[in-house]
Amino acid sequence: MSKTYVIFAEIRGGKLRQVTFETIQAARLAKEDGDRIVAALLGHGLSAFAQELSGYGVDQVVSVDHAGLAHYNPETYFSALKGVLDTANPHAVLFGHTAIGRDLAPKIAAHLQAGQVSDVIALEKTGDGLSFTRPLYAGKAFEKKRFTQSPMMITIRPNNVPAAEKLSGSQAEMASTPFSPAADLRSVVKDVVHKASGKVDLTEAKIVISGGRGVKSADGFRTLEPLAEALNAAIGASRGACDAGYCDYALQIGQTGKVVTPEVYIACGISGAIQHLAGMSQSRVIIAINKDPEAPIFKIADYGIVGDLFEIVPLLTQEFKKVLA
Repeated sequence: MSKTYVIFAEIRGGKLRQVTFETIQAARLAKEDGDRIVAALLGHGLSAFAQELSGYGVDQVVSVDHAGLAHYNPETYFSALKGVLDTANPHAVLFGHTAIGRDLAPKIAAHLQAGQVSDVIALEKTGDGLSFTRPLYAGKAFEKKRFTQSPMMITIRPNNVPAAEKLSGSQAEMASTPFSPAADLRSVVKDVVHKASGKVDLTEAKIVISGGRGVKSADGFRTLEPLAEALNAAIGASRGACDAGYCDYALQIGQTGKVVTPEVYIACGISGAIQHLAGMSQSRVIIAINKDPEAPIFKIADYGIVGDLFEIVPLLTQEFKKVLA
């Protein structure tokens, strides 16, 4: 009997988020012959996004297009997505492990009376079905979980599952679902003002450069910007740097901030407290710059530079500019 995998296609900043294509790839890895992948697309003015999704191996794109969905609202998005899922009868629903995914997935799981596995970093087929791997204790341990029944609710951590590649000749069936917001909404989102956190999305960046208390000031924090520009990297921070007022809390990485898994993580003036490691320890390559040779960050770093970041970061910037010119 064929099964349906529904992926939640998330839009941010006028484009589909990278993790959307990672959830598509996860669904493609999980499906068997005859199974279907349905992309649920919510928002306003969706035709271009629907066409883009069509080229990535999904069988159907279901659009819920309404002005009331232009901005994320838990009530309206839950109602709109519920309508798609009630028709699709999904075997599994996949979200990105983003702010929206973490908020919306449990609501849908409760509605469907489904089990949920969050923050998945890998999945594999086993004799018992699908096995999902997720980190525990700031990445010090990992657990493998599986579902004993469907539907399954899954959130995928960005930058862990390879993104789906575009398939030549792929063409999805286009469908739409009518939607009208309830008249008694508890809240209405009129507009969203984004704080500038850099040109590159922190949670999906391939390279992240973070500053800690060692940058000493807001002006010192700006020392990282030329290097980030040269590498097309996102800028992050430790909680210590945020608490000291060196940067906005939107940049915070760690147990009470964002979790990132870039290919390269450069920690500048960060001691390596366990709370910070919880947000970045799964980075593929970690480079630490700190003048204290005993800093805990060096214990998990692949490469360490002992020295003054105000000398080292400008030198690195110059060298990268030469190489990348």
